[in-house]
Amino acid sequence: MIKRILIANRGEIACRVIKTARKMGIETVSVYSEADRKSMHVQMADRAVLIGPPPTSKSYLDMNKILQVCVDNKVDAVHPGYGFLSENFRFMDLLDHNKIIFIGPKKKAIEEMGDKINSKKLAKNAGVNLIPGYIGEVPNNNEDILRIANSIGYPVMIKASAGGGGKGMRIAYNDKECVQNFKTAKEESLSSFGDDRILMEKYIEEPRHIEVNILGDKFGNIVYLPERECSIQRRNQKVLEEAPSPFIDPETRKKMGEQAVALARAVQYETSGTVEFMVDKHKHWYFLEMNTRLQVEHPITEQITGLDLVEEMINVASGKKLSVTQDQINIKGHALESRVYAEDPYRGFLPSIGHLLKYREPKHKDIRIDTGVREGDEISMYYDPLISKTITWGKDRTAAIELMKDALDTYVIRGLGHNVSFCRDVLRQPKFVSGSYSTKFIAETYPQGFKPEPLNLEQKMNLAGFASSMKETTSKFSVHNAPWTPYVIKLNKEYFGVQKNEQGKTVVVPLSAEGNEVEVNTEVCWDNTSPLISGKVNNTTMHVQFYDHTHSGYHISYQGNFFKVDILTPNQYELSKYCDTGDADTASKGEFLAPMPGAVISVAVAEGAKVEIGQELAILEAMKMRNVLKAERPGVVKKVHVKAGQSVQVDQLLFEIE
Repeated sequence: MIKRILIANRGEIACRVIKTARKMGIETVSVYSEADRKSMHVQMADRAVLIGPPPTSKSYLDMNKILQVCVDNKVDAVHPGYGFLSENFRFMDLLDHNKIIFIGPKKKAIEEMGDKINSKKLAKNAGVNLIPGYIGEVPNNNEDILRIANSIGYPVMIKASAGGGGKGMRIAYNDKECVQNFKTAKEESLSSFGDDRILMEKYIEEPRHIEVNILGDKFGNIVYLPERECSIQRRNQKVLEEAPSPFIDPETRKKMGEQAVALARAVQYETSGTVEFMVDKHKHWYFLEMNTRLQVEHPITEQITGLDLVEEMINVASGKKLSVTQDQINIKGHALESRVYAEDPYRGFLPSIGHLLKYREPKHKDIRIDTGVREGDEISMYYDPLISKTITWGKDRTAAIELMKDALDTYVIRGLGHNVSFCRDVLRQPKFVSGSYSTKFIAETYPQGFKPEPLNLEQKMNLAGFASSMKETTSKFSVHNAPWTPYVIKLNKEYFGVQKNEQGKTVVVPLSAEGNEVEVNTEVCWDNTSPLISGKVNNTTMHVQFYDHTHSGYHISYQGNFFKVDILTPNQYELSKYCDTGDADTASKGEFLAPMPGAVISVAVAEGAKVEIGQELAILEAMKMRNVLKAERPGVVKKVHVKAGQSVQVDQLLFEIE
């Protein structure tokens, strides 16, 4: 019987496991690095043990240190979460030697499914559909690389045999890209997984990424759960998921599930695992890989099945049978998950590090937040930038989407950049609403990068009315009790007059565009300081984020759009017409700045070297991903300000090119 569990992980997944263990009456032990000393998972566990400095190789990936904590604290079992040691069979050997239960599959399953080359061979033998490609390790020489790529036919997917999570994965459309991307994928794979073997397969150009969660026990029972749609991805990393898929019909669901179970039986699979498929527009599906662990996006499966997958894993590890049979599994409603990351969508999704100066989660009975942070916590450069997983459930897909909009609109995060506005914008896109999207959704929808949808005139008029209520609230706190007079609200560069009509009702008049005055009825309650203001304007519910007061108004945001609000007298408005409000361009064209904080892996140019547009300058690693920095203009390198191994901050000067 399992009485004490060590969670060999950190952040939100460690907290997630602790919650279920606590519900089951099981004690928990957490491990932490020096960077995580004050983290939530440390505070939640019954015991917590420091295991080393921030780098993962010296803490969360140090098997011997974690084993010693297990022995010292007499734990019965280890839950690995996802990532880190979750699919490391050598770690399993250490635990087994010390008679400690690994809450996961057998070693055989991890070995055979963790190797993408071998897993494809097993899948083929189990009757699972495969993507056309080269089954085996691609030799590390240009002649063989190009021979294999051309035999498959471009475009090809180059990816790490031992990889996952989008790391060590590149697409090539021609010979030049193939050679360059093979090298990058190989280096990234070695850095992330300690294994640089690469495989190559045909890249399906309009694919959907759909996965099937399976559960197995020690008695040979294996079931499949309703699929998860994971096609909203950026750089092969999932951003927004939903379950079930709006694309899959019951017949296809059954056939995909049966193939997932057949593969699981081939390796005598126990516990929770996920079989990932690529699905084309004709609903032909192809095996991608099997993840022999709990998936990041498992909550949406829990929301539509009523199962606790962590509880199932613990029970299976304890020798119990699954709590359900295949005919007992039904789809109940619809669920969505938005991954809220500390990254700035307005700057190309660059990582954003810092402290959560304000952090307030949305509240609703059908909103679930899986997180490992609280207000005041730090998002550091050492680990994945995930702030939370925001999950909504609805009786149908439309209800789940509408609730997710409200959840994201009312999510307060201050102190660092985050992608909440981007996730919110995805929900309004026609292809997402219709469910007719692929893994190319982000690239096709935002080809020039993310910019929120501008408000239309009606929305701006409502926002001006909302701002007028904010102004009335602020006036109540003023020491001057002046009588009401007309005024002008400036939203960035647009002006709206605020007046009273003959009935004494507030009206808003557009001054920067043609339009009629609109009477506004506002129901806004605000205390002049709260960061979230919810209310109604003409029966339209609005959630406005307040940042700070300025000398003449406020900084706010609404539906991903940021506004500087100025409250002007009529005279100030007249004078403002003659003021220059143009933005000065202060960027120095000869300077190449770090686009994100991280570590310089290599520098490809020296001072005096000639460079062309697109030529590699350096490789920068941030949040476990390697980024090739390329010249944005031709010229000569005047000065190199960094060297390999150096840590840099965002906007730090790296090169001068003239």
